[in-house]
Amino acid sequence: MSVILAALHQEGVIDSHRLNAERVLPKDADRAVLVGRAWLGGDVEGPAPVLIRGEEVLDLSGVAPTVSHLLESHDARSLRGLSLLPAVGKVSELLAASVPGSRRTRFLAPVDLQPIKASGVTFVQSLLERVIEEQARGDPAKALSIRSRIDALFGGDLSRVRPGSEQAMKLKEALVAQGAWSQYLEVGIGPDAEIFTKTAPMASVGIGAEIGILRESTWNNPEPEIVLVANSRGEAVAATLGNDVNLRDLEGRSALLLGRAKDNNASCAIGPFLRLFDEDFPVDEVRKAEIALTVEGEDGFRLEGASSMAKISRDPLEILSHAAGPHHQYPDGLALFLGTMFAPVQDRDARGQGFTHHPLDIVMISTPSLGALVNRVRYCDEIAPWTFGTGALMTNLARRGLLK
Repeated sequence: MSVILAALHQEGVIDSHRLNAERVLPKDADRAVLVGRAWLGGDVEGPAPVLIRGEEVLDLSGVAPTVSHLLESHDARSLRGLSLLPAVGKVSELLAASVPGSRRTRFLAPVDLQPIKASGVTFVQSLLERVIEEQARGDPAKALSIRSRIDALFGGDLSRVRPGSEQAMKLKEALVAQGAWSQYLEVGIGPDAEIFTKTAPMASVGIGAEIGILRESTWNNPEPEIVLVANSRGEAVAATLGNDVNLRDLEGRSALLLGRAKDNNASCAIGPFLRLFDEDFPVDEVRKAEIALTVEGEDGFRLEGASSMAKISRDPLEILSHAAGPHHQYPDGLALFLGTMFAPVQDRDARGQGFTHHPLDIVMISTPSLGALVNRVRYCDEIAPWTFGTGALMTNLARRGLLK
């Protein structure tokens, strides 16, 4: 523990009690099949899929060269049965090394070749906030008055409206008649889910890393979510946590700025580990998960929030079917953010201005079955640029003799 805390203190990454194995691992880690990725230091120098077994981090690169390959050929049962895997270190040691600038063996985001997709407006509260963003066009003060008007119009509850249903279509007609229709309402209660590309394969960051916001953004927030990971057949095989960092002012100006608001250097965090679905962790655990969020700033500010998957308006597997199926294939699998109901309205800098990130904020997203994802906020141009893409991965794996 002391080694971890000393390293984190030196880097200024996180408070002394946040990043340790007990907090990061799932509460029932002894029953969980956990797969991650690690950058192997020393003579190896390259990424490897790893299996977390107790306190040991075991190298899976001899079993499969990438996490994508691993999830095609192995399930929870077969991974439990593997033996004689080489150890690369202890969980606590790799956590201590998972800080910006480290060249030691450390944890990475637990996905690699999979495209990173996301679904939007899957919760009622998120739906209303997107409508507010669109109409306020980046003005937090204006958002306050719009929020109360929209809430009154909806009667405060859309949670029982099933997207695409006859009831939803009648609601749509009523909203159009009142001039309150929105493209966000279309995907929130209409038949088609919003599915977009969050970032490219290999571009996400993992636990302990810095997450990026643009300097030009003055209204932004974390988005705590569960991430489903699917294989090439579109089957959900694992889940993890994610932070879909969002620049609310840019998206509020225009939905066509979604890419600018969502996809920037280090703006996607995933981790700490993939938990494979099995009898101890079925998809139903995702459906009922309670996701906690904490933001702590150097200015003493503290924000706490939560997102309840029980209140999602589309089932997680239904959302996945909108992303992958006969209409769209992903031969390397995919990772899919499921959306969040969290919408921060707590004032930070001034009354009526709502929440926005400050550089060096510490963000922790957690749920008992998946552990905790912890990151620090910096401006995108202050974070080391992303240079290790798919081409670099292939070259590295070939040099290490892992491609067949």
